[in-house]
Amino acid sequence: MSKNTKEQQPDGLENVQETLNKAELFIDNNKSVISYTVIGILAVVAIFFAFQRFYLVPKNNEASAAMFGAEQYFQRDSFDVALNGDGNYAGFLDVIDDYSITQTAKLAHYYAGLCYMYTGDYESAISHLKKFKSKDITLSVVALGVIGDAYVELGDEAKGASYYEKAATNVNNEFTSPLYLNKAAQVYEKLGNYKKALALYTAIKDKYAMSQEAMQADKNIEKMNAEIAK
Repeated sequence: MSKNTKEQQPDGLENVQETLNKAELFIDNNKSVISYTVIGILAVVAIFFAFQRFYLVPKNNEASAAMFGAEQYFQRDSFDVALNGDGNYAGFLDVIDDYSITQTAKLAHYYAGLCYMYTGDYESAISHLKKFKSKDITLSVVALGVIGDAYVELGDEAKGASYYEKAATNVNNEFTSPLYLNKAAQVYEKLGNYKKALALYTAIKDKYAMSQEAMQADKNIEKMNAEIAK
């Protein structure tokens, strides 16, 4: 070890000790502030968990009970009543308004979006489905796909195709991924974007060979290549 290195060691140790001394001095001089800060953090955490347990959970349970009737009407395809209620049972829109901060209200946005889709109010369908957030992968994929359907119905086919692609990549499986890739490819084909359509049909063939959509992939790929060659 060099002489310079040996000479530097004491200085390094002195710097560390000096830093520790300054830290101790700071703590001694600011005990009250540090104590209040720690107490404040603990209080915020306690309030958060109390809010979750004693307010949010009961409120969510209440919202679920309130939405029961609307779900029954939805299953019977009574979409207007499911949305607005029947005077005895709340509709999905009531649940959204009355229980806005709950997970149930987020689910109500999903149902409301589907109701509007089925009744032809595509803009309202998009609005509600975009507000739907969930860890449920299946529902999230369906929501993205229906948003795509709504945009296509409104004539914004390129945006619809982009949502189909989002739905296809949101979760990778042999059912929803090729389904929505195929829907996107059909839209791009209609728009004359044959290269994009070709890429999606090829992806279906290569990645989802066992899917129903893959059965038509070769035919669609041949068709797109013919269009590109013109």
